[in-house]
Amino acid sequence: MTRKILIHIKDLEKKVIIGIDIGGTKIMIGAITQDGTIQGTPIKFPTNSSDPSETIINRIVRTVEELLENLNLYISDVIGIGIGSTGPLDIELGMILDCPQLPTMNYFPLREIIEEHFPVPVFMNNDANCLIYAETIFGTAKGMKNVLGFTLGTGIGCAIILDGKIINGATGNAGEVWTSPYGVNIIEDFISGQGVKNIYKSITGKQKSSLEILKLTESGDKNALETWKIFGEHLSVPVSWAINLIDPEVVILGGSIANAHPYFLPHLEKKLSSQICSVPASKTKIYLSKLGDYAGFIGAACLVIENKK
Repeated sequence: MTRKILIHIKDLEKKVIIGIDIGGTKIMIGAITQDGTIQGTPIKFPTNSSDPSETIINRIVRTVEELLENLNLYISDVIGIGIGSTGPLDIELGMILDCPQLPTMNYFPLREIIEEHFPVPVFMNNDANCLIYAETIFGTAKGMKNVLGFTLGTGIGCAIILDGKIINGATGNAGEVWTSPYGVNIIEDFISGQGVKNIYKSITGKQKSSLEILKLTESGDKNALETWKIFGEHLSVPVSWAINLIDPEVVILGGSIANAHPYFLPHLEKKLSSQICSVPASKTKIYLSKLGDYAGFIGAACLVIENKK
């Protein structure tokens, strides 16, 4: 049975919504009003994903409390909490499943634990879904109904918005493309922060972080430039398949790796022109996330708005 809690609009008018964005590298927590206005300053901190699950969850709880204190608010001023987490997830149970980015939180009942600490409705979805949903409600795709999004960070995420609604799929794992076969590997080995490092190492034999590679690119390093060219070509594969499958109005790219778009986007677009059907090739636009680092927690908070009536 689908879990559905409906929230009355009048309850939203004077209260805030908390959004929690959980990634493999960082966690960001912030508050918005129902019109998307950010309240105060969101708080970001390292995930430290190798820490015990209890340590991570305690850090999240303390940060929510700190945020409310900074805003001079109480939990009674909060209409609900939305959680966007890297997956895969069991959305119905509010549980993180076998997630390589959060190894100590596998099969962890995240929503249940947050509900135990805070007596408000809690909703949960994939972090990529939340990020792209935020862009659809308040960001670069505002007013559009059919949106495809890819988040490029520690891993790769994909989100599908059709008729203005998040498509979760039969098990809540629609868009989990990271594990899709690609050569003898999986696609995430090429399209992610680790993927950038893998490509650079295959060219130079040297180990550098994606940020170091980006800095080399900005100084004109040929190997770094080639790294991003290959990255863009790899990215064209899942993007073209997804465009051909759902025919979106727009494709949104978000996440920290998207900051390198000047170096890979031209190569992505060049490949796409020959890999997608002619009409989408002439009409489908590729946009960058407008909400930046804040899109994740804003989208998580939008899960609460989605359940109002």
